[in-house]
Amino acid sequence: MSVVVNIYYKGHNGSARKFVEEMISKGIVDKIKAEEGNERYEYFFPIDDCETVLLIDCWKSQEALDFHHKTEMMKEIAELRKKYQLLMKVEKFTKL
Repeated sequence: MSVVVNIYYKGHNGSARKFVEEMISKGIVDKIKAEEGNERYEYFFPIDDCETVLLIDCWKSQEALDFHHKTEMMKEIAELRKKYQLLMKVEKFTKL
């Protein structure tokens, strides 16, 4: 049973896109994709909202997601969210 988390990052003046660019350039995205249990980690940009970025994050199990949340990368992500002053909306789903 997979766990899918949709995270909407909302910013101002392009800050959400800059956040994604820095996540990629710092190698954080590649590290997350390489984690045990990660099935998908992709960003999307809504066509009708240039200040929002959607992250679709999928894990093999809740345990894999819990482990990810305890990694050092989460501290880096939190720092970047703060740097870019992003608001988050989170949706969580279970995929059978």
